[in-house]
Amino acid sequence: MAKKPARRERALADERPRLRAASDASPNEASERGPRSKRPGEAGPPSPAGLASAIPSGLVLVATPIGNAGDIGLRAIKALERADILACEDTRVTGRLLKRLDVTASMTAYHEHNAERVRPILLEFLRDGKTVALVSDAGTPLISDPGYKLVRACITEGLPVTAVPGPSAVLAALTLSGLPTDRFLLAGFLPPRRGTRRRELAEIKDLRATLVFFESARRLASSLADMADLLGPRAAAVAREMTKLFEEVRRADLPDLARHYAERGAPKGEVVVVVAPPGPGQPATMDDVKAHLGRALESMSVRDAAAAVAAATGVPRRRVYECALALAAKGGKAKNPNE
Repeated sequence: MAKKPARRERALADERPRLRAASDASPNEASERGPRSKRPGEAGPPSPAGLASAIPSGLVLVATPIGNAGDIGLRAIKALERADILACEDTRVTGRLLKRLDVTASMTAYHEHNAERVRPILLEFLRDGKTVALVSDAGTPLISDPGYKLVRACITEGLPVTAVPGPSAVLAALTLSGLPTDRFLLAGFLPPRRGTRRRELAEIKDLRATLVFFESARRLASSLADMADLLGPRAAAVAREMTKLFEEVRRADLPDLARHYAERGAPKGEVVVVVAPPGPGQPATMDDVKAHLGRALESMSVRDAAAAVAAATGVPRRRVYECALALAAKGGKAKNPNE
């Protein structure tokens, strides 16, 4: 085990000359390389003025598809072709995309586990006037990955940074959810430990904004249960497999979604959860309270359901608790308010 770090450092040292040699032969510098010949029956490339412009030197943030390879942008393809070096979250994932696009490029891994060691090498290339394209496994770079530190370093040194925008799981889920889009917060991945997760949810529950979360499929049911408990019966959506064949967006309130995934088990694919902002400031009617409680009591104790509905509606907690006890007694719920 003690030899592994040394081997990694030697591998990194070996990588520097390989990348420099590859970048010196890059098509961005070697302008004699002509365009790929057209295959029989293949349509010619589009020719808007913007496509004819060269990809500038510097750091280029390139968005890649979140599922469907057909969503790759024309400028993104050109950026991948013309960059001297591709800094990838996972070279295997990016390699598959390049193969589908018939693009040959020199790649190096850049992710949270090696960023501190690889960043100086990338900055060295950028100081030499090279073009480094930064890509994540899917979607827009810097969203829940360490790329922002590379951007910040470039800005500090006065090195050029530009972006080739495109696919984003955050924006796709937000627009598909049917929830307000004028103000939103990307909260990223919630902590895996329940106590820490609930503390983070409590910190943001009063924000007047739509909330967007990434979540692993196996933790989805437990996270939704905590959201229902702390955020109340807000409208929400769970989007998975977006842009793929089995794309699904399930829309319901949080208690219903928590119950659904608790019963059905973990879904397949990448998951994004979108949650509506808190309701308007004025208290809801008691009919509204009863409707919310009816749903909440199906998956929560009387005490927890009352707390969640009071937080979501603005109705005093004592009134909601009394109503919850009455509904629980009428519906045959356990007399113990904690059950």
